[in-house]
Amino acid sequence: MKFFAIAAGLATAAALGACSPKAQNETAEAANAVGSDVSATTENAVDDVDAATDEALGSAEATLDNAGAKAERGADRAGNAISNSADRAADATGEALTDAGNSLKD
Repeated sequence: MKFFAIAAGLATAAALGACSPKAQNETAEAANAVGSDVSATTENAVDDVDAATDEALGSAEATLDNAGAKAERGADRAGNAISNSADRAADATGEALTDAGNSLKD
C-alpha cells in the first residue's frame, strides 16, 4: 500500500509540472486525501488483525484451561476409585484373617 501511495505521489508530482497553480493545488489536495485514506485503512487493518489475534489467543487459553480442569477431575475420580478399592481389599483381608483366627480358636 505504501508503495502505491509513493508511486501515485511521484506520478502526481510529474503531472503537476505542466498544470496551473490552481490545478496543482487541487491535485496535491487529492493526493493528500489518498495518502490519508491509505494510512487510515492500514491502521484499521492492523487494529483488526490485533483484535483477531487477541480473540484467538483467548479462545486457545480457555480451551487449555478446560482441558486441564477435565484432566484434573479425571485424576481425582481415578484416585478415589483406587482408594475405595484399596479400602475394600483391606476390609476383606481383615475379615478373612478374623475368620481364620476364629477357626483356629474353635
